[in-house]
Amino acid sequence: MREFARGVGLLARGFGYWRQRPGVMALGMLPAAIVAALLLSGLIALGILLPGITEAVTPFADSWPGLWATVIRVAVGTAVFGSALVLVAISFTALTLLIGEPFYERIWKAVEADLGGAELDADYGFWRSVGDTISLIARGVAVALLSALLGLIPVVGGVLGTVCGVLLTGWLIADELSARALTARGMTRTARRALMRRHRGRMLGFGVATQLCFLVPLGAVVTMPAAVAGATLLARSALDPSPSIEQARNSP
Repeated sequence: MREFARGVGLLARGFGYWRQRPGVMALGMLPAAIVAALLLSGLIALGILLPGITEAVTPFADSWPGLWATVIRVAVGTAVFGSALVLVAISFTALTLLIGEPFYERIWKAVEADLGGAELDADYGFWRSVGDTISLIARGVAVALLSALLGLIPVVGGVLGTVCGVLLTGWLIADELSARALTARGMTRTARRALMRRHRGRMLGFGVATQLCFLVPLGAVVTMPAAVAGATLLARSALDPSPSIEQARNSP
């Protein structure tokens, strides 16, 4: 739990950059706002259509007693909407990083500059971003399907599906957000994930906290720049918990 809390704290330090670097952080709101508006529209449409969808996928319940038909359809509707939330959290991160790459590069470069250190090869590359976006969304679909299936388990399915979705989505978000800072240090995808496994609690704390902030109304727009800054601190702390990171954590 201490490492989990440390990950949450690194996101909090990312929010501190709104005070330290307000100009560059404000630029990061633009792509986040565009993607958030599109995905929110999709969620609203899904919410409107959800009763019809649940009836369409449960025709077998038409002959059931009213109570049991309602129970199964509520369970299916909850599983579908919960899975959609998982997919939205992943898609938001992937698409925002893709279209906002120049803005978010400025943010994590600013954090690196504040902390000091060796000159980094910061060119992440457009096609690498596209590949990572596709990979992240594909993994998000898999997590959403798993959460939906778990959500259909009687009695405990809703809680189990939610917990599984939050943890796995948090892991994917931490992976994607920390990729820029780690790749700039020459780390391959395999090396990055090995590093994440060594600091699993910290990564989960950061990713889960970020995801929960995304679910707050308008929270995703404000959180995304902070998450990019916090992910840079996360990457540096995982590689080398040096005094500069400790100072960043305690700085105003």
